[in-house]
Amino acid sequence: MTPRSITHWQGDSGMKAAICSAGSTLDSPFDPRFGRCAYFVIVDTDTLEFTADPNPGATMGQGAGVVAAQLVCARGVEAAVAGNFGPNAFQALSAAGIRVYTSTAATVRQALEELKKGALPEVAAPTVASHFGMGAGGGAGRGMGRGRGGGRGRGGW
Repeated sequence: MTPRSITHWQGDSGMKAAICSAGSTLDSPFDPRFGRCAYFVIVDTDTLEFTADPNPGATMGQGAGVVAAQLVCARGVEAAVAGNFGPNAFQALSAAGIRVYTSTAATVRQALEELKKGALPEVAAPTVASHFGMGAGGGAGRGMGRGRGGGRGRGGW
């Protein structure tokens, strides 16, 4: 079963910002992954009224950033806050006129406060390569040889 949006919205008064979150409240941990965060907390920066929308891209194999950007665009936000933005998500958000900011906040509320103070850097280009947040580790395994050299050599001289 897919979770539904959790709504705490009364009306429109301030700027709407989409903040990446691991949960559905303002005190939830901030999630740095735009395309694969669990929720987008859409906040009115003046009233702090918000909705928490599950991110449909969170479990996708490919295209997570674009799907996430489509959701954010559909919510009429003016700003998006994450730790990283891939090229496809960045392009979709930029094309929609959404300003993109990065944060290293601990919670959604902290990211919101930084945004309101003007303390977050605005992003002018993608911050990571395509498929960055997919979780496939780079790995540096030792393999079979264990660095001991290969053949026996046969020369007699």
